[in-house]
Amino acid sequence: MDFDYKKMKLGKHGLPTWDAMVAVLIYLTADGKEYSGKKLRKMAADSIGLPDELRNATYDSSYMDNMIEDRAGWGLSESYTAGIFDRPRRGIYVITKLGKSLLEDSDSIDVTLIHNLPKYQEHKKELKERNERSNISSNDKVPESFEDISENISTTVTSYNNQVASDLLSRIQASDPRFFENLVVKLLVAMGYRGPNGNSKVTQSTNDGGIDGVINQDALGTNTIYIQAKRYNSDNVVQRPMIDAFFGSLSRIHADRGVFITTSSFSKNAIETAKGFSIVLIDGIQLTELMLQYHVGIQVKNSFELFEIDEDFFEN
Repeated sequence: MDFDYKKMKLGKHGLPTWDAMVAVLIYLTADGKEYSGKKLRKMAADSIGLPDELRNATYDSSYMDNMIEDRAGWGLSESYTAGIFDRPRRGIYVITKLGKSLLEDSDSIDVTLIHNLPKYQEHKKELKERNERSNISSNDKVPESFEDISENISTTVTSYNNQVASDLLSRIQASDPRFFENLVVKLLVAMGYRGPNGNSKVTQSTNDGGIDGVINQDALGTNTIYIQAKRYNSDNVVQRPMIDAFFGSLSRIHADRGVFITTSSFSKNAIETAKGFSIVLIDGIQLTELMLQYHVGIQVKNSFELFEIDEDFFEN
């Protein structure tokens, strides 16, 4: 049987869903031979005619897991739970009589059929008991795959953190200008711009010559970053003349690099001018995003671990 991914049930990213991959897995193992889980995942992914960009697509996570192999792996795991496959020994799969019987009508194989098989129903009873012990309501929807779980968590956390960043910007805009100058220097230090032997300082509030902060990246000051910080309300957009003035301040001290940070935003002309002067601009939104990224002015409220089975542990 030839499988064409375009004719299969497709999910996110234009790839077949995990339950669509089950028919592929059953067909590949119909000879009754034993296969390692790792080999089966790759065989299934390679047998549905995916173009390279889809075959090699990975999740945006620290593990960079291959998407289609992950879905094949999820299908293999769910099928094993449902009794379609057996595991005679660690990491090895073989099709069961139930699995072979499904070959006759492989088009009917989907999540509903798999989850209604007797062995899977037994699994659901165990899962229900585990959830009850963990105080999870049976009415709570449990995502069907790692991809769904990961994206749900990512979306929720990002939405919450965006609100924190917005509140953070309001707090900064209501603060003292001197506080803001200290804040931006601390942020750039947290980002690693002060080297191990460097130093940083906020300039005196009077006669600073348009320079609010200085970061020396080494002990001799041969690499120096000059900072201008403007604590403005969101409607007070930084215009081109302020960029010109900052460049003038840099030129007077023969500086070749500057960072202009504001709690508001920059006009189009200001942005174009800064590019010509090699001045880095950071607006209010980027400022607070960086503060969250480098943990400046915030603290971690909670963290969670999302587990998955280490297939290599069971296959090696």
